[in-house]
Amino acid sequence: MRYVKGHGLQTRSRIVEEASYGLRQGGADGMSVADLMKLAGLTHGGFYAHFESREALVVEAFALAMDRKVSQWLKLMKGMPVEERFDVIVEEYLSPGHRDDRAHGCVLPALGADVARSGKKARHIFARKLDEMIDVVTMLFPDKSPKEARQIAAGALATMMGSIALARAVGDKELSDEILEAGRHALSGQSAGRRARIASSARRPDKSCKEKSDHD
Repeated sequence: MRYVKGHGLQTRSRIVEEASYGLRQGGADGMSVADLMKLAGLTHGGFYAHFESREALVVEAFALAMDRKVSQWLKLMKGMPVEERFDVIVEEYLSPGHRDDRAHGCVLPALGADVARSGKKARHIFARKLDEMIDVVTMLFPDKSPKEARQIAAGALATMMGSIALARAVGDKELSDEILEAGRHALSGQSAGRRARIASSARRPDKSCKEKSDHD
């Protein structure tokens, strides 16, 4: 059979995309090469024509999922006032919809523990992608110093990830909802304080303008 140009790249992309959904849904440890290829409607015989190892596919699927989450955040925040952007991310992340949709949700709570048991390359990619996510959240705190903003961003992501992981782990919906609410509440203080500082800064008269007015 003759394939059109780019067919191999299209097939590889489909395998990675379907694997990213399947791994988030079922976890990395329990899925074989055959399982991962089956997700894309293919047999395991052609796997090594696209990937050097199972871990190589898992790493690519993991990176794709993290990139998709960052893109989703940027889309959610587009056109919104800076003081509202953090709230939007938190509300979307710590929502029942995100908790219930493992396959399309954030990969951090779904596969973070699996990556910790993976090889050095997988952990390196994970660290790099996590760093990119932290950078996105860091930009939401322009009133803070770069170091303090990054600490807040890292803490927020840890709280969000842990809340979703716990909310998914418990078998009681009422308790699960309570955990999500607790996570939102834990981050709301930071959000409220930030809004107050930004509002206060907006109301505070500009010193240079005042001095100019006095001279006039």
